[in-house]
Amino acid sequence: MQIRLLEDDPALRKVFVAALSDCNVAVMPEHVSGSEERPQWRSDCDLVMLGQHDEADHLTSLTRALWPTPVVILLSAPSTASVVEAMRAGATNVLDRSLDAHLIAQSIRASFEAQQIRLGASTTQHYFYPENCRAMHDLQASIHRIGKTDSTALIVGETGTGKELVALQLHAASARHDQNMVTVNCAAIPETLIESELFGYEKGAFTGATSNRMGLIEAAHNSTLFLDEIGELPLAAQARLLRFIQEGEIRRIGAIKSTKVNIRLICATHRRLDELAQSNAFRQDLYYRINVLRLDIPPLRERGPDIAAMANWFATQLADKLDMPPRAFSKNSLEQIAHHPWPGNVRELQNAVERALVMCDDSLLALDLPVGLDQPERTITPDRGPEKRIDDSADELSLEDYFQRFVLQHQDAMNETELAQKLGISRKSLWERRQRFGMPRTKPKAGDSV
Repeated sequence: MQIRLLEDDPALRKVFVAALSDCNVAVMPEHVSGSEERPQWRSDCDLVMLGQHDEADHLTSLTRALWPTPVVILLSAPSTASVVEAMRAGATNVLDRSLDAHLIAQSIRASFEAQQIRLGASTTQHYFYPENCRAMHDLQASIHRIGKTDSTALIVGETGTGKELVALQLHAASARHDQNMVTVNCAAIPETLIESELFGYEKGAFTGATSNRMGLIEAAHNSTLFLDEIGELPLAAQARLLRFIQEGEIRRIGAIKSTKVNIRLICATHRRLDELAQSNAFRQDLYYRINVLRLDIPPLRERGPDIAAMANWFATQLADKLDMPPRAFSKNSLEQIAHHPWPGNVRELQNAVERALVMCDDSLLALDLPVGLDQPERTITPDRGPEKRIDDSADELSLEDYFQRFVLQHQDAMNETELAQKLGISRKSLWERRQRFGMPRTKPKAGDSV
């Protein structure tokens, strides 16, 4: 990836170049900071990084001039207003310069991929659809069909299956593709802040509200709002979100008047929202509102022999990225790929392939997969209490079932250290899970420390 970097802090320039060592970063000197020269960068780079060198209004005008080249703006303690202004001008992302350089580098790469998806030329399409991945063809067809509409979509899939990339493809196929999709990870925002983040607030609405602040829903006006992990949204915020979906307007905290907002809503979850609704952990009326067009992403373990095709694609792409010679998988590795349950899905597969490439000392790749607690992650299931059936087949066990079955069967013959090693977790994690499932160790085995 070819990157142009304009950053007025020499120390930060060195840090960014080091963190992006896998990219070709061209550091721009001060004398080329004239706006009349920068639009030429569109033809000779893949992404532009702009540090806090110019005034905010000049940065936004420059961002418009550089379109469609992805532009990432680096600011010191960016305010919500500056972020919204930059995103509306077309910036792919706005980052805080005080973040760890490696986190910024990860965001830079993700920003480039996201922009490529919006332009319809992303190599991440192959991430989902390798040549023989038949199990994903129906999903791809649904994405093209649903993407053209303005209807609310619900994406359901286990962790690591690529729900956000599906949301980006839906957005790219819509009439709103020329605007930036606004993404909100509902699980990452503290419960005390979620309403002010989504709906914004007026000056004086509460202690510390020293100015008006636009919420993320309002920032997505005329674009797409993606609510990731909506199952983690607190009930109070669910009620306000439901009203917004019904009325098409929001009211900032402390405001008297409502504001009309036009968005396309896409939600995603790894949980069983229908069961959460039945247990009153998720509003039923909101569930029916967002479950209009549903997309189910199959887990990796259900994609059959196509998993090997995806692994080979990752091996080729990662070898090129790491500047390593291409290598094929050993016969044993291909058998592992076919039989491993892949609880982490595509993300786990990609990491396993990268680890195999880095550690490879031979002409063939050998996978190093964890042994023990490798049963596939399931979506939420009803709590059946501490008494579990231990005669179920392994294929029908959830992650929690497998843990409890294994501990019950082996705790009399193993001490805690041995149990943890067999399960592939730490002793601390073993203790925490025992407490969670009501399975305390009744009698310590010889060799255990107190």
